[in-house]
Amino acid sequence: MAHKKGAGSSRNGRESHSKRLGIKIFGGQAAIAGNIIVRQRGTRHHPDKFVGIGKDHTLFALVDGTVLFTKRRDDKSYVSILPLQDEIKVVVTPIVEEVEEKVEIALPKPKKVAAKKQVAKEVTETIGEELAPSEEL
Repeated sequence: MAHKKGAGSSRNGRESHSKRLGIKIFGGQAAIAGNIIVRQRGTRHHPDKFVGIGKDHTLFALVDGTVLFTKRRDDKSYVSILPLQDEIKVVVTPIVEEVEEKVEIALPKPKKVAAKKQVAKEVTETIGEELAPSEEL
């Protein structure tokens, strides 16, 4: 008789440990430089300004600030950090006036009317005169 053994403990325990993936710091929350923002497999979320990416695609903060999640036209999710106002340094760059160069565009010369069309008009006029009733009668 075929019976199943009751213990069967060697057939259990095949589940893998959870990898604890996902968003660790959500949008609007504060992040310190070096904090992990997202643990992921592949690039579900792409790094943007002030966010770095690790070899396992982990996104982390490069500066202190507030986390911001955005989507662009390409329908991808981007993670960026808005730095704290104290750390923002404004760099003033001189404005260089652009010199406009005048470029003259030579327009193509109008094409000459083909002689065939003129000849065709003359022929139709002479034919029309021949077909017209004569007034000599």
